[in-house]
Amino acid sequence: MSVLVGKKAPHFSASAVINGEEIVENFSLDQYIGKNHVVLFFYPKDFTFVCPTELHAFQEKLEEFEKRGVKVVACSTDTEESHYNWLQMPKDNGGIQGVTYTVVADTTKSIATNYGVLFGSYDYNEQGELIANGPMIAFRGLFLIDKTGVVMHQVVNHLPLGRSVDETLRMVDALQHVENHGEVCPANWEKGDDAMNATFKGVADYLSKH
Repeated sequence: MSVLVGKKAPHFSASAVINGEEIVENFSLDQYIGKNHVVLFFYPKDFTFVCPTELHAFQEKLEEFEKRGVKVVACSTDTEESHYNWLQMPKDNGGIQGVTYTVVADTTKSIATNYGVLFGSYDYNEQGELIANGPMIAFRGLFLIDKTGVVMHQVVNHLPLGRSVDETLRMVDALQHVENHGEVCPANWEKGDDAMNATFKGVADYLSKH
């Protein structure tokens, strides 16, 4: 599993469902470069149990992300048709109706692979046939990407462990504070708390570019 922090977020172009109702081709994060921060999160599978709680939780806080100029994008290895059908299903029936941020279809599993969150791998058996080892779905990976397309934060959970949307917002606030004020954020920092002056070269180099 790769660590992408400090590196350019891997490029992708894939089918997706936007606004909960429209299937589009060739969706890419490139459209946000220079304009928006991005929270890209992976989840294992449509029509499951923990996954809808996360997708609804991000939707419930979507206005908070939008206030900060952040685009939220979800991704799994299901097809765009599966995403669309799940988006039409009411929450009371286990669906994600009401989710309006983009849901990407990683049907080739290349996006999850490039982001280092694919649970499984391809190999060849003794007959030379290509086989899959593992379920070939995404772990619960989350990536906070700055306006230049660089990954600034990532977290990866195993399948049964749901994430904290509030912690994601906290990390967005911390990143934006660093960019806006040239200070670094200590442990458990929250918006409005005192921060600290940058004292090492890696931070100084980053700040000089923002």
